[in-house]
Amino acid sequence: MRLAHGFAAPLPLCFTGGIDPIAHRRTDDVTAFSLIVAPKCPYTSDWESAIAMPYDARLLSGVTVLMAVVEAGSMARAAEALGLTSSGVGRAIGRLEIRVGVRLLERTTRTMTLTDEGRRFYEEVGPHLDGIEQAAITASGAAGIVRGRLRVNVDPFFSRVVLAAQISRFLDRHPEVRLELIMRDHVGDLVADGFDLALRFGDPPAGSLIARKLVETRILTVASPEFVARYGRPKHPSEVEKLRCIDFYDAANARPFDWEFRQGREILPVKPSARLMVSDVGAMLSACEAGVGIAQIMALGSGHLLAEGKLIDLFPDWPGEVFPLYALYPSRQLRAAKVRTFIDFTSDLLVNSTSV
Repeated sequence: MRLAHGFAAPLPLCFTGGIDPIAHRRTDDVTAFSLIVAPKCPYTSDWESAIAMPYDARLLSGVTVLMAVVEAGSMARAAEALGLTSSGVGRAIGRLEIRVGVRLLERTTRTMTLTDEGRRFYEEVGPHLDGIEQAAITASGAAGIVRGRLRVNVDPFFSRVVLAAQISRFLDRHPEVRLELIMRDHVGDLVADGFDLALRFGDPPAGSLIARKLVETRILTVASPEFVARYGRPKHPSEVEKLRCIDFYDAANARPFDWEFRQGREILPVKPSARLMVSDVGAMLSACEAGVGIAQIMALGSGHLLAEGKLIDLFPDWPGEVFPLYALYPSRQLRAAKVRTFIDFTSDLLVNSTSV
């Protein structure tokens, strides 16, 4: 007898018998987490299936452990989540690396990162495991439940001016979520760093990440009343080059952000004379308020500074320069309810913001 896939099947077939491996597992035995367990057959001397398979249960269980390690950020946390020992997780990863023939993780006493081969492997198998998980969730009727750990890479400025005061609403709505907001000045490698998504200003990086634009905020060119009183107010953006300015550091490109002014279709690049460069928005705003120089800031979160007269919008008739905010996430997180829900929550916050 030959099956559709061409595998010879011995007769008679056996589908009963055997010991439940989950009930008898040890905490360092990762094979207990195999998603496919072959039944014991009296015609075989071990746990081999009566039907030959193109893969084995240990391969699938090893992949599951690898996903847990990457998403938890460490073997210790993955071991805790899986109910294994750290050494059991390490052995599972080692067996998987032997099975696929490449090193998947670079491990030291302090850090753990995916190799290039490991990252490709993770991105290719992730959607398949995600599909299995989603099928199980759908079958159980829990597809819309938001739960588990949600780890978010967040722009520090956005976290301070938008999220911080509102995040309790999200936690109250979703009591089964454990939220981790990690402030960073760059995207980095979301997969290797164990992030579910990122909220970042600027154009999204090239690669396999899914990008959803949440908002575009105007860029304002501002100065303090003291600065204007001392140096005069420029009448045209080209005059900015002759005045003291404050540059803001672009961590993604390791240089200051370019200065541009837009009015309709006209684009005017300017190279200011900046003796101060900062990498923190709070420091830039404080320096600008103190009269150190002219700065370009986002309208988002800055409306109160203009309303209170602490800063002056120098060129309100040049409103065309905007800066986008994106939600970025790996493709395998596309269908995760916790990711979708948090992005929608953030988008609603921005829609209701008074100054964008």
